[in-house]
Amino acid sequence: MVMNEARALLTQYWINRADEKELYFMIKHELPKFRKFFTEQLGWRLIVNEQLIKLEKVPAHAEPFMGIQAFTDMRDYCILCFLLIFLEDREDDEQFLLSELVDMITLQLKEYMEIDWTEFTQRKSLIRTLQFAEVRGLLRVYEGASNNLTSSMNQEVLYENTGLSRYFATNFNRDIASFSSYCDFERENIAEVDSDRGHYRINRVYRELVTAPAMYWTTADDPDAVYVKNQRQWVAKNLVDYLGGVLQIHRGGAFFVMEEADPFGLVHPNESMLSGIVLLLCEEIRLAVAKDEFVRDLQDGIVLEKNVFMKYLSACKEKYGEGWSKEYREMSLNKMTIQVVEYMQQWMMLKPFGESLFLYPAVGKFTGEYPKDFKNKADNEDE
Repeated sequence: MVMNEARALLTQYWINRADEKELYFMIKHELPKFRKFFTEQLGWRLIVNEQLIKLEKVPAHAEPFMGIQAFTDMRDYCILCFLLIFLEDREDDEQFLLSELVDMITLQLKEYMEIDWTEFTQRKSLIRTLQFAEVRGLLRVYEGASNNLTSSMNQEVLYENTGLSRYFATNFNRDIASFSSYCDFERENIAEVDSDRGHYRINRVYRELVTAPAMYWTTADDPDAVYVKNQRQWVAKNLVDYLGGVLQIHRGGAFFVMEEADPFGLVHPNESMLSGIVLLLCEEIRLAVAKDEFVRDLQDGIVLEKNVFMKYLSACKEKYGEGWSKEYREMSLNKMTIQVVEYMQQWMMLKPFGESLFLYPAVGKFTGEYPKDFKNKADNEDE
Protein backbone atom coordinates (compact mmCIF):
# COMPACT_ATOMS: atom_id res chain seq x y z
CA MET A 1 0.00 0.00 0.00
CA VAL A 2 2.97 2.32 -0.64
CA MET A 3 1.59 5.82 -1.05
CA ASN A 4 3.16 7.81 -3.88
CA GLU A 5 1.28 10.83 -2.56
CA ALA A 6 3.02 10.43 0.82
CA ARG A 7 6.36 10.19 -0.97
CA ALA A 8 5.61 13.39 -2.87
CA LEU A 9 4.94 15.27 0.38
CA LEU A 10 8.17 13.94 1.83
CA THR A 11 10.42 14.76 -1.13
CA GLN A 12 8.93 18.12 -2.17
CA TYR A 13 9.04 21.27 -0.09
CA TRP A 14 5.33 21.79 -0.77
CA ILE A 15 2.72 21.05 -3.41
CA ASN A 16 1.68 24.31 -5.02
CA ARG A 17 -1.83 24.02 -6.49
CA ALA A 18 -1.08 26.60 -9.19
CA ASP A 19 1.89 24.59 -10.50
CA GLU A 20 0.83 20.99 -9.76
CA LYS A 21 -2.94 20.98 -9.78
CA GLU A 22 -3.38 17.26 -10.48
CA LEU A 23 -0.94 16.17 -7.78
CA TYR A 24 -2.46 18.68 -5.34
CA PHE A 25 -5.93 17.12 -5.66
CA MET A 26 -4.57 13.55 -5.62
CA ILE A 27 -2.81 14.21 -2.31
CA LYS A 28 -5.82 15.99 -0.87
CA HIS A 29 -8.02 13.01 -1.74
CA GLU A 30 -5.62 10.40 -0.30
CA LEU A 31 -4.56 12.42 2.74
CA PRO A 32 -6.81 10.60 5.27
CA LYS A 33 -4.90 7.37 4.50
CA PHE A 34 -1.52 8.64 5.67
CA ARG A 35 -2.15 11.80 7.72
CA LYS A 36 -1.86 9.86 10.99
CA PHE A 37 1.55 8.46 10.02
CA PHE A 38 2.98 11.94 9.47
CA THR A 39 1.34 13.64 12.44
CA GLU A 40 1.69 10.88 15.06
CA GLN A 41 4.73 8.75 14.14
CA LEU A 42 6.77 11.68 12.79
CA GLY A 43 5.12 14.44 14.79
CA TRP A 44 5.03 16.79 11.80
CA ARG A 45 2.47 19.46 11.00
CA LEU A 46 0.42 19.33 7.81
CA ILE A 47 -0.73 22.55 6.19
CA VAL A 48 -3.64 22.14 3.78
CA ASN A 49 -5.37 25.10 2.19
CA GLU A 50 -6.57 26.31 -1.21
CA GLN A 51 -3.07 27.35 -2.27
CA LEU A 52 -0.87 24.47 -1.23
CA ILE A 53 -0.27 21.34 0.81
CA LYS A 54 2.87 21.35 2.91
CA LEU A 55 4.42 18.88 5.31
CA GLU A 56 6.65 20.73 7.78
CA LYS A 57 9.63 18.38 7.88
CA VAL A 58 11.55 19.16 11.07
CA PRO A 59 14.53 16.75 11.41
CA ALA A 60 15.60 15.02 14.59
CA HIS A 61 19.11 16.45 14.26
CA ALA A 62 20.50 19.17 12.01
CA GLU A 63 22.95 17.90 9.39
CA PRO A 64 25.09 19.92 6.92
CA PHE A 65 23.30 18.49 3.87
CA MET A 66 19.95 19.84 5.09
CA GLY A 67 20.72 23.42 4.10
CA ILE A 68 19.48 25.11 0.93
CA GLN A 69 21.75 23.59 -1.69
CA ALA A 70 21.65 26.69 -3.93
CA PHE A 71 23.06 28.86 -1.11
CA THR A 72 26.81 29.18 -0.63
CA ASP A 73 27.12 31.94 1.97
CA MET A 74 25.53 32.95 5.28
CA ARG A 75 24.58 36.22 3.60
CA ASP A 76 22.17 34.27 1.34
CA TYR A 77 20.18 33.09 4.35
CA CYS A 78 20.14 36.57 5.89
CA ILE A 79 18.81 38.10 2.68
CA LEU A 80 16.15 35.39 2.50
CA CYS A 81 14.97 36.17 6.03
CA PHE A 82 14.54 39.86 5.23
CA LEU A 83 12.86 38.99 1.93
CA LEU A 84 10.28 36.99 3.87
CA ILE A 85 9.71 39.93 6.23
CA PHE A 86 9.31 42.24 3.23
CA LEU A 87 6.75 39.95 1.57
CA GLU A 88 4.80 39.49 4.80
CA ASP A 89 3.71 43.14 4.67
CA ARG A 90 2.36 42.85 1.13
CA GLU A 91 -0.96 41.60 -0.20
CA ASP A 92 -1.27 38.59 -2.48
CA ASP A 93 -0.50 39.54 -6.11
CA GLU A 94 0.79 42.95 -5.02
CA GLN A 95 3.58 44.21 -7.26
CA PHE A 96 6.80 45.83 -6.08
CA LEU A 97 10.11 46.97 -7.53
CA LEU A 98 13.47 45.40 -6.87
CA SER A 99 14.79 48.78 -5.67
CA GLU A 100 12.14 48.82 -2.90
CA LEU A 101 13.20 45.38 -1.76
CA VAL A 102 16.91 46.20 -1.90
CA ASP A 103 16.41 49.39 0.13
CA MET A 104 14.67 47.44 2.88
CA ILE A 105 17.24 44.61 2.87
CA THR A 106 20.12 47.10 2.97
CA LEU A 107 18.59 48.96 5.92
CA GLN A 108 18.03 45.77 7.93
CA LEU A 109 21.16 43.87 6.92
CA LYS A 110 23.70 46.60 7.63
CA GLU A 111 23.07 46.12 11.36
CA TYR A 112 24.62 42.65 11.08
CA MET A 113 27.17 42.82 8.24
CA GLU A 114 28.85 45.15 5.77
CA ILE A 115 26.79 45.90 2.68
CA ASP A 116 28.33 47.02 -0.59
CA TRP A 117 26.26 46.08 -3.64
CA THR A 118 29.09 47.21 -5.93
CA GLU A 119 30.88 44.01 -4.89
CA PHE A 120 30.15 41.19 -7.32
CA THR A 121 30.04 38.53 -4.58
CA GLN A 122 27.34 40.43 -2.69
CA ARG A 123 25.25 40.94 -5.83
CA LYS A 124 25.57 37.22 -6.59
CA SER A 125 24.30 36.49 -3.09
CA LEU A 126 21.24 38.65 -3.75
CA ILE A 127 20.70 36.99 -7.16
CA ARG A 128 20.91 33.49 -5.67
CA THR A 129 18.31 34.39 -3.07
CA LEU A 130 15.93 36.00 -5.57
CA GLN A 131 16.23 33.08 -7.98
CA PHE A 132 15.62 30.62 -5.14
CA ALA A 133 12.50 32.60 -4.17
CA GLU A 134 11.30 32.48 -7.79
CA VAL A 135 11.84 28.71 -8.07
CA ARG A 136 10.13 28.11 -4.74
CA GLY A 137 7.20 30.28 -5.83
CA LEU A 138 7.52 32.98 -3.16
CA LEU A 139 7.47 35.65 -5.83
CA ARG A 140 7.15 35.85 -9.59
CA VAL A 141 8.90 38.10 -12.08
CA TYR A 142 6.45 40.35 -13.88
CA GLU A 143 8.98 42.34 -15.87
CA GLY A 144 12.77 42.08 -16.14
CA ALA A 145 15.09 39.34 -14.81
CA SER A 146 16.90 38.86 -11.50
CA ASN A 147 20.04 37.73 -13.32
CA ASN A 148 20.42 41.23 -14.82
CA LEU A 149 21.95 42.27 -11.50
CA THR A 150 25.12 40.37 -12.40
CA SER A 151 26.54 43.45 -14.17
CA SER A 152 25.23 46.18 -11.84
CA MET A 153 22.48 47.23 -9.44
CA ASN A 154 21.14 49.77 -11.92
CA GLN A 155 18.73 47.22 -13.35
CA GLU A 156 15.08 47.41 -12.29
CA VAL A 157 12.85 44.36 -11.96
CA LEU A 158 9.12 44.28 -11.27
CA TYR A 159 8.01 41.41 -9.01
CA GLU A 160 4.68 40.09 -7.82
CA ASN A 161 4.01 38.61 -4.39
CA THR A 162 2.39 35.16 -4.65
CA GLY A 163 1.30 35.01 -1.01
CA LEU A 164 3.12 31.71 -0.40
CA SER A 165 5.84 33.32 1.72
CA ARG A 166 3.61 33.18 4.82
CA TYR A 167 3.85 29.36 4.70
CA PHE A 168 7.59 29.13 4.01
CA ALA A 169 9.00 29.35 7.52
CA THR A 170 8.29 26.53 9.98
CA ASN A 171 5.92 27.40 12.82
CA PHE A 172 7.07 26.45 16.31
CA ASN A 173 4.88 26.06 19.35
CA ARG A 174 7.36 27.93 21.53
CA ASP A 175 9.15 31.29 21.60
CA ILE A 176 12.44 31.07 19.67
CA ALA A 177 13.37 34.76 19.88
CA SER A 178 16.27 33.97 22.25
CA PHE A 179 17.65 31.12 20.09
CA SER A 180 21.01 31.79 18.42
CA SER A 181 21.81 28.48 16.71
CA TYR A 182 20.36 25.12 15.72
CA CYS A 183 21.72 23.72 18.99
CA ASP A 184 19.07 25.68 20.88
CA PHE A 185 16.33 23.81 19.02
CA GLU A 186 17.88 20.45 19.87
CA ARG A 187 18.30 21.41 23.53
CA GLU A 188 14.63 22.41 23.63
CA ASN A 189 13.71 19.05 22.12
CA ILE A 190 15.66 17.27 24.86
CA ALA A 191 13.62 19.20 27.43
CA GLU A 192 10.47 18.00 25.68
CA VAL A 193 11.72 14.42 25.94
CA ASP A 194 12.09 14.83 29.68
CA SER A 195 8.45 15.89 29.97
CA ASP A 196 7.03 13.43 27.42
CA ARG A 197 9.66 10.80 26.84
CA GLY A 198 7.71 8.18 24.92
CA HIS A 199 5.92 10.50 22.50
CA TYR A 200 8.92 12.54 21.38
CA ARG A 201 11.27 9.56 21.27
CA ILE A 202 8.98 7.89 18.74
CA ASN A 203 8.96 11.08 16.67
CA ARG A 204 12.74 11.42 16.88
CA VAL A 205 13.42 7.84 15.74
CA TYR A 206 11.08 8.06 12.76
CA ARG A 207 12.42 11.49 11.79
CA GLU A 208 16.01 10.28 11.84
CA LEU A 209 15.19 7.22 9.73
CA VAL A 210 13.16 9.21 7.19
CA THR A 211 15.23 12.41 6.81
CA ALA A 212 18.81 11.14 7.21
CA PRO A 213 20.86 8.48 5.39
CA ALA A 214 21.50 6.67 8.68
CA MET A 215 20.65 6.58 12.35
CA TYR A 216 23.67 5.89 14.56
CA TRP A 217 24.18 5.30 18.27
CA THR A 218 27.33 5.11 20.39
CA THR A 219 26.12 2.84 23.19
CA ALA A 220 23.95 -0.26 23.23
CA ASP A 221 21.64 1.28 25.83
CA ASP A 222 21.01 4.45 23.81
CA PRO A 223 17.23 5.05 24.28
CA ASP A 224 16.61 5.56 20.53
CA ALA A 225 18.53 2.38 19.75
CA VAL A 226 16.57 0.45 22.35
CA TYR A 227 13.28 1.70 20.90
CA VAL A 228 14.08 0.89 17.27
CA LYS A 229 15.34 -2.58 18.23
CA ASN A 230 12.40 -3.43 20.50
CA GLN A 231 9.82 -2.03 18.09
CA ARG A 232 11.54 -3.03 14.84
CA GLN A 233 8.54 -4.92 13.45
CA TRP A 234 6.14 -2.04 14.07
CA VAL A 235 8.57 0.62 12.80
CA ALA A 236 9.40 -1.44 9.71
CA LYS A 237 5.72 -2.02 8.94
CA ASN A 238 4.87 1.68 9.13
CA LEU A 239 7.78 2.67 6.92
CA VAL A 240 7.11 -0.04 4.35
CA ASP A 241 3.34 0.56 4.25
CA TYR A 242 3.55 4.29 3.66
CA LEU A 243 6.91 4.80 1.96
CA GLY A 244 8.22 1.45 0.79
CA GLY A 245 11.84 0.44 1.37
CA VAL A 246 13.43 -1.81 3.98
CA LEU A 247 14.48 -1.17 7.58
CA GLN A 248 17.90 -2.67 8.33
CA ILE A 249 19.28 -2.68 11.87
CA HIS A 250 22.93 -3.36 12.78
CA ARG A 251 25.03 -3.23 15.91
CA GLY A 252 25.86 0.45 15.59
CA GLY A 253 23.06 1.89 13.50
CA ALA A 254 19.85 1.55 11.51
CA PHE A 255 19.22 2.29 7.83
CA PHE A 256 16.00 2.88 5.95
CA VAL A 257 17.01 1.59 2.52
CA MET A 258 15.06 1.94 -0.72
CA GLU A 259 14.40 -1.03 -2.97
CA GLU A 260 16.61 -0.79 -6.05
CA ALA A 261 13.63 -1.08 -8.40
CA ASP A 262 11.49 1.43 -6.50
CA PRO A 263 13.56 4.34 -5.16
CA PHE A 264 12.43 7.89 -4.44
CA GLY A 265 14.10 11.12 -3.43
CA LEU A 266 17.88 11.48 -3.43
CA VAL A 267 19.63 8.12 -3.46
CA HIS A 268 23.13 6.69 -3.08
CA PRO A 269 24.58 5.39 -5.30
CA ASN A 270 23.28 7.52 -8.15
CA GLU A 271 24.27 7.98 -11.77
CA SER A 272 27.29 10.16 -10.95
CA MET A 273 30.88 8.98 -11.35
CA LEU A 274 31.64 10.30 -7.87
CA SER A 275 29.17 7.94 -6.17
CA GLY A 276 30.75 5.02 -8.03
CA ILE A 277 34.21 6.04 -6.84
CA VAL A 278 32.91 6.18 -3.28
CA LEU A 279 31.53 2.64 -3.57
CA LEU A 280 34.91 1.37 -4.79
CA LEU A 281 36.73 3.19 -1.99
CA CYS A 282 34.37 1.74 0.61
CA GLU A 283 35.13 -1.75 -0.71
CA GLU A 284 38.89 -1.12 -0.38
CA ILE A 285 38.42 0.02 3.21
CA ARG A 286 36.06 -2.86 4.00
CA LEU A 287 38.66 -5.37 2.80
CA ALA A 288 41.34 -3.67 4.92
CA VAL A 289 39.10 -3.85 7.99
CA ALA A 290 38.45 -7.54 7.31
CA LYS A 291 42.21 -8.09 7.42
CA ASP A 292 42.31 -6.40 10.85
CA GLU A 293 44.36 -3.48 9.55
CA PHE A 294 42.24 -1.14 11.71
CA VAL A 295 40.64 -1.37 15.12
CA ARG A 296 36.86 -0.86 15.10
CA ASP A 297 35.09 0.69 18.05
CA LEU A 298 32.18 -1.03 19.78
CA GLN A 299 29.75 0.34 17.19
CA ASP A 300 31.85 -0.62 14.12
CA GLY A 301 33.32 2.82 13.48
CA ILE A 302 36.99 3.41 12.65
CA VAL A 303 39.34 6.41 12.67
CA LEU A 304 41.67 6.99 9.72
CA GLU A 305 44.35 9.61 9.33
CA LYS A 306 43.73 11.68 6.20
CA ASN A 307 46.92 10.48 4.53
CA VAL A 308 45.85 6.86 5.05
CA PHE A 309 42.43 7.67 3.61
CA MET A 310 44.14 9.21 0.58
CA LYS A 311 46.31 6.13 0.23
CA TYR A 312 43.22 3.95 -0.23
CA LEU A 313 41.70 6.45 -2.66
CA SER A 314 44.95 6.43 -4.64
CA ALA A 315 44.89 2.62 -4.70
CA CYS A 316 41.34 2.76 -6.09
CA LYS A 317 42.40 5.13 -8.84
CA GLU A 318 45.33 2.92 -9.77
CA LYS A 319 43.17 -0.20 -9.81
CA TYR A 320 39.97 1.14 -11.40
CA GLY A 321 40.89 4.53 -12.90
CA GLU A 322 40.68 3.25 -16.48
CA GLY A 323 36.93 2.86 -15.97
CA TRP A 324 36.47 6.42 -14.69
CA SER A 325 35.44 9.48 -16.66
CA LYS A 326 38.17 11.73 -18.06
CA GLU A 327 37.45 14.33 -15.37
CA TYR A 328 38.36 11.95 -12.54
CA ARG A 329 41.16 10.18 -14.42
CA GLU A 330 42.96 13.52 -14.75
CA MET A 331 41.94 15.01 -11.40
CA SER A 332 44.62 15.51 -8.74
CA LEU A 333 44.44 13.26 -5.70
CA ASN A 334 44.00 16.26 -3.37
CA LYS A 335 41.03 17.63 -5.30
CA MET A 336 39.45 14.19 -5.57
CA THR A 337 39.88 13.65 -1.83
CA ILE A 338 38.05 16.90 -1.10
CA GLN A 339 35.13 15.86 -3.33
CA VAL A 340 34.98 12.32 -1.95
CA VAL A 341 35.10 13.48 1.69
CA GLU A 342 32.38 16.07 1.05
CA TYR A 343 30.15 13.50 -0.65
CA MET A 344 30.67 10.90 2.08
CA GLN A 345 30.01 13.47 4.78
CA GLN A 346 26.71 14.41 3.13
CA TRP A 347 25.69 10.74 3.15
CA MET A 348 26.76 10.30 6.79
CA MET A 349 29.55 7.87 5.95
CA LEU A 350 32.21 9.91 7.71
CA LYS A 351 32.84 13.05 9.71
CA PRO A 352 35.99 15.08 10.44
CA PHE A 353 37.63 13.95 13.67
CA GLY A 354 40.39 16.42 14.53
CA GLU A 355 43.10 15.92 11.90
CA SER A 356 41.64 12.52 11.05
CA LEU A 357 38.37 11.14 9.70
CA PHE A 358 35.86 9.03 11.60
CA LEU A 359 34.29 6.44 9.30
CA TYR A 360 30.77 5.28 10.15
CA PRO A 361 29.53 1.68 9.70
CA ALA A 362 27.89 2.68 6.38
CA VAL A 363 31.36 2.54 4.80
CA GLY A 364 31.36 -1.22 5.20
CA LYS A 365 27.71 -1.59 4.26
CA PHE A 366 27.50 0.22 0.92
CA THR A 367 30.35 -1.00 -1.29
CA GLY A 368 30.89 -1.88 -4.92
CA GLU A 369 33.34 -3.39 -7.37
CA TYR A 370 33.90 -3.53 -11.10
CA PRO A 371 33.71 -6.85 -12.99
CA LYS A 372 37.11 -8.49 -13.45
CA ASP A 373 37.09 -7.82 -17.20
CA PHE A 374 36.15 -4.14 -16.88
CA LYS A 375 39.51 -3.05 -18.36
CA ASN A 376 38.81 -4.93 -21.57
CA LYS A 377 35.32 -3.39 -21.74
CA ALA A 378 36.75 0.08 -21.16
CA ASP A 379 39.33 -0.47 -23.95
CA ASN A 380 36.57 -1.58 -26.35
CA GLU A 381 34.45 1.46 -25.52
CA ASP A 382 37.43 3.77 -26.19
CA GLU A 383 37.88 2.16 -29.58
